[in-house]
Formats: sequence, structure tokens, C-alpha cells
Amino acid sequence: MVTGRRHSVAVPRWSHNWSHNAYYQRLLLRQLPRPCRRVLDVGCGAGEFAARLAEHSDQVDAVDRDAPMIEQARQTTPDNVHCVLADVLTDPLPAKDYDAIVSISALHHMPLPETLPVLAAGLRPGGILAAVALPRLDLRHEWPVEFVAAIAHHTLGVVFLANRLLWGTSTFSHEHHTRTGMPVVMNPPLTTREVARQAAAVLPGVRVRRLLFWRYLLTWEKPVFDAGSPDAPRPLRPTE
Repeated sequence: MVTGRRHSVAVPRWSHNWSHNAYYQRLLLRQLPRPCRRVLDVGCGAGEFAARLAEHSDQVDAVDRDAPMIEQARQTTPDNVHCVLADVLTDPLPAKDYDAIVSISALHHMPLPETLPVLAAGLRPGGILAAVALPRLDLRHEWPVEFVAAIAHHTLGVVFLANRLLWGTSTFSHEHHTRTGMPVVMNPPLTTREVARQAAAVLPGVRVRRLLFWRYLLTWEKPVFDAGSPDAPRPLRPTE
């Protein structure tokens, strides 16, 4: 059985102490529509990404099912972030007309067939769903990506370490982005291909692609018109 420990085996501590989640925050921010009035952050943790979302949206609802994380988020996020202790699968969403619903490193903890329709229902027509999460190791189909990722991971680790030592910067520093309420090492249940199949079954037009550093990006734009209409919007084309 393959375990999630592939991220830490034989990796020197000085070269891997940086956060892939923090690295991909900018990618998620680029998925936000313009203008963006209200955003939902699912699995917000301690609120670091919610605080960044607050710079791009009038209002941010940050939801997490872990009470200590929500309490920490309430202490560190700006006034336009509303932190809510809730589980999106059992509790109502704070609103039903979000311009965007985003999630980072949380979707792989949830069953997709049940979760994605709930999130889709919370979007306004034309709203954007965007999530970065962990895929299960799939060497048969993704070994070239795994090979390049391992090399790039070490290389960037050295660069970020040099920045910390020379300039005191903590770019993508791991210690600032750890979710203490979630397991640090786990084996995600689905490969990228399996995520794509399950997501497509409930969200026609969804796009799922593997990212370099052991994550996938899922994006979907809620249709404004009926799917059969010639004026129906095309699926979102995210940029990395």
C-alpha cells in the first residue's frame, strides 16, 4: 500500500521545509472573478488564505469544522472575514449567492459526489468553484510529473532556504501554513483521474488537472443558461 509519506522519505529537512499549499494560493486567487463581492473559503484552517481572499473580495465567509482552527482564524483575519464553525456536508452554507467558492487542501478529506453539488448550489449563476487538493499517488500515469516534482521541490527548497538565511524572508515557509486540525501526512483516496471522473459525473464541464507539487486543481463555472442553450458559457479555463 502506498502511503502519503512519499513527501518526506529521504528528503533533507533543510530542503523541504516549505509549503505547497502556500505556493498554490496565488493560483487560486487568479481564479476569482472580477469584480468579486462575496467568497466562501471551505476548510479555512487558521484563516491565512481567507485573509488573502479578503484583499480581493468585499466579504469572505471562512468555514471550518475544527473549533480551534476557527477560533484562531477569528483572531487573525480582518473585519470583512466572517469565520464560521460548520461542516458543509451537514450544516447550511452561510449564503447561496457566492461569486466564488474556493478551497485549499481540504477537498480530499470529503466525498466528492456529496460535496460538489452542495458547493455548486451555493454559487450564483456564473460563479466560480476552484479547489486545490491532494491526489493519490498514480505512478502509472503521472511518473514524469512525480520525477520533475521531486527535483523541483528540492531545488526550490534550497532557493527558499537561501532567501531565509540571506534576507530573512519566509517565502512559503511551512511552519506558517500547517493545519494543526488536519493530519499532516495522509494517503488521499483518489488519483487525479478518479477525481476528474467523479467530478464530471456531478458537474458537467468541470476541469481537473494535476499540478506539479502533489496537488490537483479543480475548477468549474456555474452555467448561466441551460446546458443545451447555444448561449451557454464555455467551461472555465484556469491559468497556472
